[in-house]
Amino acid sequence: MKITRLAIPEVCLIEPEVHGDERGFLLVAWQDEVFRRNVADVTFVQDNESRSRHATLRGLHFQRTHTQGKLVRCTAGRVWDVAVDVRRTSPTFGQWIGAELSAENHCQLWIPAGFAHGFLVLSESADMQYKVTGRYHPESECTLAWNDPVIGIEWPLPEGVTPLLSPKDRAGTPFSALEPLP
Repeated sequence: MKITRLAIPEVCLIEPEVHGDERGFLLVAWQDEVFRRNVADVTFVQDNESRSRHATLRGLHFQRTHTQGKLVRCTAGRVWDVAVDVRRTSPTFGQWIGAELSAENHCQLWIPAGFAHGFLVLSESADMQYKVTGRYHPESECTLAWNDPVIGIEWPLPEGVTPLLSPKDRAGTPFSALEPLP
């Protein structure tokens, strides 16, 4: 397993070793000891899965209390996955990092607590799997505006394509009005 710390060092890209032949492939997607030693000493409490169609943009979500770390991967299709640092005292506060995750590259992204998370579906559809360190707590959920100009995320949307957004994601809070995490 190759673990790469990205420009925001708490966010890691994880590339599993894939063993394949004409029959298919086998990979170890997660191993507790390796993850704790090399990425983060956390306990995952829940696995989530979503399916989305082309040009769906989900996010940018985080929880103010009952925070969640997320280990995300795309098991069908391709997505552009993004994490935004919303920790007020962090030297990377307000910065974002993105990576392409796909069924072909088998990569995963570790997004620690204190980051808003979102993704854009690049393929016809995409299935995402999440391991999370905390349960969903709707009372503390926040949605950061996906297209906030202060953050300036470079979403790979083809010209003229408007992303498919939920009402919650359409009404995301601008970064300048966001109450950051401590």
